[in-house]
Amino acid sequence: MSNVEHLKELHGLPAFEFETEPKGELPAAGAVAWRVSVDPYGDSDIAFEELWDRFLETVDPAGIRAIIVGPWGEAYDNDSELIVNRLVKDRERLTGLRAVFIGDLEMEEAEISWIEQSDVTPVLAAYPLLEELGIRGGSGLRFPAVRHEHLRTLRFETGGLPGEVVRGVAGSELPALEHLDIWLGVSEYGGDSTVADLAPFLAGGGFPALRHLGLRNSEIQDEIATAVASAPVVAQLTSLDLSMGVLTDEGVIALLDGQPLTHLTKLDLHHNYVTEPVAERVRAALEPSGVELDLSEPGDTWEHEGVVHRYTAVAE
Repeated sequence: MSNVEHLKELHGLPAFEFETEPKGELPAAGAVAWRVSVDPYGDSDIAFEELWDRFLETVDPAGIRAIIVGPWGEAYDNDSELIVNRLVKDRERLTGLRAVFIGDLEMEEAEISWIEQSDVTPVLAAYPLLEELGIRGGSGLRFPAVRHEHLRTLRFETGGLPGEVVRGVAGSELPALEHLDIWLGVSEYGGDSTVADLAPFLAGGGFPALRHLGLRNSEIQDEIATAVASAPVVAQLTSLDLSMGVLTDEGVIALLDGQPLTHLTKLDLHHNYVTEPVAERVRAALEPSGVELDLSEPGDTWEHEGVVHRYTAVAE
């Protein structure tokens, strides 16, 4: 399952599709997040690099603040090294760029597991003032440890995030990072992270500005919730997101029995396998303190030959 949609905005700016033959007057360069994409099924005869060149010739590059990259090749041929290389090449033209999202494909264009990523850290090296980086798709993704002074938001949307990437992020120095959102995914699609890989995030101190932590879409969601229950980082957060995974009563009870969560403004547990009595315990514990709580989308289990099956929100 891969129920992801096109981004509606990036960096607080509405998404706007760049077209080779624009209809009407274009918005100012810095007024929107420009989505640049080609037809993944080859119905258009324009290649991505030609489209990219037209984009930078049409829109003032120095004024562009946010870029969303959609399909850049055929459905099975979306290696993001092409995108990374072009962004690096044009860094002296895109002087105002503050946000990049690579891989804005929805299911009709390609399953999330089909998106071929690469080492995306050269984008951070090329844009020292970048504030937001988002990646969709974990296949081939690499993120060796880096230092970046201004990155405030980092997110990975995957059905299977390699543990090597998690360890690379954990080893990075990101003193301005406020928002970290990670979809860990499942082992079938390369999601081989362990709770031990998350220990640097949970220990606190590594990202001193962190206020939102999302550890989502995991088949080990109960183990993650149990680790979070005593994690020092929770004290510095204003919002915590453990949604989209295989979270059951076991993980939620561990949270309730752990450190106080009443200082949070929001706790997101949507798409879960929590029974109503335990869900009611969470509401009674947190809602009187003003915590915004999301326990929506309870999942249905499926039993076959004595084995109970539960699913993350996004996998293939």
